[in-house]
Amino acid sequence: MLVSAKEMLNKAKAGKYAVGQFNINNLEWTKAVLQTAEEMKSPVILGVSAGAGKYMTGFKTVAAMVSAMVEDLGITVPVALHLDHGKYEECYQCINAGFSSIMFDGSKYSIEENVAKTKELVKICEEKGLSLEAEVGAIGGEEDGIVGAGECADPEECKQIADLGVTMLAAGIGNIHGKYPSNWKGLSFETLDAVQKLTGDMPLVLHGGTGIPEDMIKKAISLGVAKINVNTECQLTFTAATRKYIEEGKDLEGKGFDPRKLLAPGTEAIRQTVREKMQLFGSVNKA
Repeated sequence: MLVSAKEMLNKAKAGKYAVGQFNINNLEWTKAVLQTAEEMKSPVILGVSAGAGKYMTGFKTVAAMVSAMVEDLGITVPVALHLDHGKYEECYQCINAGFSSIMFDGSKYSIEENVAKTKELVKICEEKGLSLEAEVGAIGGEEDGIVGAGECADPEECKQIADLGVTMLAAGIGNIHGKYPSNWKGLSFETLDAVQKLTGDMPLVLHGGTGIPEDMIKKAISLGVAKINVNTECQLTFTAATRKYIEEGKDLEGKGFDPRKLLAPGTEAIRQTVREKMQLFGSVNKA
């Protein structure tokens, strides 16, 4: 059974650890993350971007697949199915499809319009028992067509959004999607500290978890981050392992590749990445 992310993130914030959000792109990725979460006894959030949802034929298909997989695999740890960087209309699509958590990325709007749209979504999510993530200050880089310059959020605007009753808040603190450039200046802990002081016990979210040094990750958690998103690192490790398998010429036998064997090394690479991140975030044995 899928659950809201509210309880797991409130526990994480109070316990000074973070729950990992691992984005999924197909059945193999989903299975890998779920099995690893069960192995590590860690709560987990499955992130689905609009592009990934479309690739998997639609949000209803994703919700049905994940729900069935949780049941068939005998998963006992808390699992939230979360829309990642959703547009306003996509939030409603995922609510109707059976997602247990959504993110409304209103960072492209004025703060007034962001507040108005978020307020509407707070009401419907409360009625349906779903968790809601909001964003202030765009996250840098590009993910499925969502582009952000990576500016730091205004702490006062963060408070405006937090006061609406959202479950969690993603505040831009210099983090970006994808690989971090060599001239990256690092996270703005001054901004993060100011946001936490104004938003109190609300769990904060760190996007772009790939490539951030471990000491920065731990400091971010100490300053209120309770959810960390990981996507790029899984993509990189999956691709590298799959490419190696092909280059080594295994499983040819004149018949071509068995797709189940072809994807196995990449799937195991994802599992190892998830294990390492859960250990770093401190969520192991917190289910």
